[in-house]
This record gives sequence, structure tokens and C-alpha cells, in this order.
Amino acid sequence: MKKKIIIYTDGACSGNPGKGGWGALLMYGSSIREISGFSPATTNNRMELSAAIKALEALKEPCEVHLYSDSSYLVNAINEGWLKRWTANNWKTAAKKNVENVDLWQKILTLIRLQDVTFHKVKGHSDNPYNNRCDELARQAIKTNS
Repeated sequence: MKKKIIIYTDGACSGNPGKGGWGALLMYGSSIREISGFSPATTNNRMELSAAIKALEALKEPCEVHLYSDSSYLVNAINEGWLKRWTANNWKTAAKKNVENVDLWQKILTLIRLQDVTFHKVKGHSDNPYNNRCDELARQAIKTNS
């Protein structure tokens, strides 16, 4: 029986591009682990993807994962089939442009093959305490490293 893990993620940027941070909560049963990180020159989308990557990399075994993010870019790419189409089209969008952040999308693809992941969209900056905590972690990472 796979462990059921709940993950919340968020990314933030001071300027876009600019200094960035990401935060994630990993929840198993009653335990919560907080992780966060910083990038000196990045974009908001890269930080959103990085949060999901770092959270999934933190898992030590295959799990049933419910990942919650306020990033439409991340959640829609998975749930709307964009990522499948991008890989089938050799990392080109429907408009035949190069997909941005291919390096991170490739990492996500590898990680979601190892896990049973369901992506969920949450409303950002509202009343979800877990999403708000991830936002705090991401912003704190920017402040601490600035």
C-alpha cells in the first residue's frame, strides 16, 4: 500500500524576472515538513515549477501524491494535456514556438513517472492556510537571501 502524501507548493518572484523563492509543505498523516529555496535570477513560473520538483524529489519511495498549487501554468500543463502534447511535438507549443522551461518540465515528467500524482488547482492568496504558508516560505527565502 502506497503512502498518501499531500503536497502544497508556491513560488514567488521579486520582479519577473528577478530574485525568486519557492516553498512547499509535505504532509503525511499528522506530520508536516516545510522546505524552501532561493534563486538569484529567475521567473515566477520557474519558481512554481521548482517548488513542485523539490517537493517530489523529497519523497523517498513511490507514493500516492495529491499536489496542490495556485499555478495555472503548472496544473493546466498536466491536467489539460499540454505537457503530453509538448513532448509529442518535440517541445513545441501549438503555435510552433519553443516551450519555455523545458529543463524543469523534463524533471517534472521524470518525477511524476515515479509517483502516482494528482494535481489540484487552488486559489492563491486567499483563505487556504497551506497555500498561504507556502507563499510565506517562498517570500522568506527571497528576503533571507537578498
